[in-house]
Amino acid sequence: MPDKMLVCKDCGAEFAFTEGEQAFYKEKGFENEPVRCPDCRRARKNARRQQ
Repeated sequence: MPDKMLVCKDCGAEFAFTEGEQAFYKEKGFENEPVRCPDCRRARKNARRQQ
């Protein structure tokens, strides 16, 4: 599985969905690819924690 380039739905930046991340998603049974870049995922997670 080669790295896949995806586009973040929040900021529009292109980011790599690495081979390791793809294996992790498959192992966990996740069917969808990530839609946010790591920075936006982190920001969203932090925002939810503060509510």
